Amino acid sequence: MTAITNFFSFWRTTTTRDREIVDAVVRPEHAGPSLALRAALDQWNGVHYWVSNDGAPRLVLVRVLAPPRRERWWLHAFLFVSTFLTVWMGGGLLAGAPYVLPPLHSVADAWGALAGWVQAMRPGLEFAMGLMAILLAHEAGHYIAARRYGIDVSPPYFLPAPPLWNFVGTFGAFIRLRSPVVDRRQLLDVGAAGPWAGFAVAVLVLFAGLSLSETVSGVGAQSPQLIMLHDQRLYLGDSLFMAATRRLFTDGGTMVLHPLAFAGWLGLLVTALNLLPLGQLDGGHVLYGLVGGGQRWLGRATWLALLALGSLFWGWILWAALTLLLGRGRLAHPSVLERHRPVPGSRQPFGWATVLLFVVTFTPVPFHGAGLGALQLF
Repeated sequence: MTAITNFFSFWRTTTTRDREIVDAVVRPEHAGPSLALRAALDQWNGVHYWVSNDGAPRLVLVRVLAPPRRERWWLHAFLFVSTFLTVWMGGGLLAGAPYVLPPLHSVADAWGALAGWVQAMRPGLEFAMGLMAILLAHEAGHYIAARRYGIDVSPPYFLPAPPLWNFVGTFGAFIRLRSPVVDRRQLLDVGAAGPWAGFAVAVLVLFAGLSLSETVSGVGAQSPQLIMLHDQRLYLGDSLFMAATRRLFTDGGTMVLHPLAFAGWLGLLVTALNLLPLGQLDGGHVLYGLVGGGQRWLGRATWLALLALGSLFWGWILWAALTLLLGRGRLAHPSVLERHRPVPGSRQPFGWATVLLFVVTFTPVPFHGAGLGALQLF
């Protein structure tokens, strides 16, 4: 530590349970940085980044004090595989596969019935590959960004769900931040990385799925897109992005979405849900990074708007209750260590582009139609 402090006019060191965080003002002759400072930073056993504050060249350095944590990779792998299987089953049921095998009278009947059931489940495999790729990309975006800043972060936890309870077969995935976030720049980058990574994969999955979807007419279109849910029609709502994308693939009529296209549509919905500017959601991270304490007022307005939208789709009321539960009764984002340090100007466009991403992926009424009574998503 002594060698690198020679480059600083003054500095402040904050020690947490397992991290050492140095906030330093660099001496003018080493701003830029100088070759000597670059060499010292290359030898720094941690991560560092530059911040702009009061016109003085400043550095934030983070070093891990505790030995590397032993992750339970077996648990994360087990949850991933379990979730893949339940999503596969959910997709198969959406495609019309039977819930259970028919009555069996012999071993030969069992093998034949099992082979037929697996074949009927094949469309569910395409759905599972698409949706799980989106969820994995989302969580990997958070994970990589957090590791870039030296934050102690868990690998993703995937949450399987019985398809009869939740027709897509999963309650999503999450990661845990196990060390404090230093400033709003870290919070913005980590919060936005997941939605952007998931959105990029969702677009690829959506385009592939729409190219395999078919356009039909004469279905009494309540919406220009639908899926079949247990032999019932379930119409899907439109976001701005989905509406624009679909026009690239059809001139009119109603699209019956291929399982891959439905996975992509869900990926857009997941992106928007996570970007709601509430408490501990990704959107709360991003907005707190951009406007600091002003997030609490926008969070409250958003929460009330969800209750109002609940008159159009009951799922928003459940989502509003869930976000309140996750935030332990708070809609405001908790503070970071250096809450007064602003996000640098270079990060502002990225942050506001993430707000725009929420606007174009948000669907006011995601589901409606004959199959709505069977829907268990939120």
